[in-house]
Amino acid sequence: MPSARTSEPLPLPHLPSLPAAPAGLRTGIDLVAVARIAESLDSLGERFVQRLFTEREAADCRAVAGHAARCQALAARFAAKEAVIKAMGWAEAGVSWRDIEVVRGPDARPRLALHGRAAELADSAGVQAWALSLSHRAGHACALAIATGAPADA
Repeated sequence: MPSARTSEPLPLPHLPSLPAAPAGLRTGIDLVAVARIAESLDSLGERFVQRLFTEREAADCRAVAGHAARCQALAARFAAKEAVIKAMGWAEAGVSWRDIEVVRGPDARPRLALHGRAAELADSAGVQAWALSLSHRAGHACALAIATGAPADA
């Protein structure tokens, strides 16, 4: 077996071919350390929240009981924003954090609401629907964002 110092690839067992992803499917994932959000909240206070989150997001997170749970909720929403940016390739597109909003649907599941530049870019890319999953455990929060619509190169 190759050592960690060599550049030889590890042999892989034969794996069946998977079908190609459907045209227009874009995915992004992000993992955030909750402690990083807690430190920012502790040092910057509400200015931190106002810079990154909409009033609706802030209110949803304030409604959670306890500082640790609030930090988890904020971290999950921040991970969702990052996951959307990764899915769409918007790192240098001038999208504001507040243009990507995590809201609760009628069934309490997380949903995305895009505003401003994010909404314009998603529309021009042909995005028709989003799926969003959030989770947090053991000091980390993660999010998976999936956009469907027109092909990624449209």
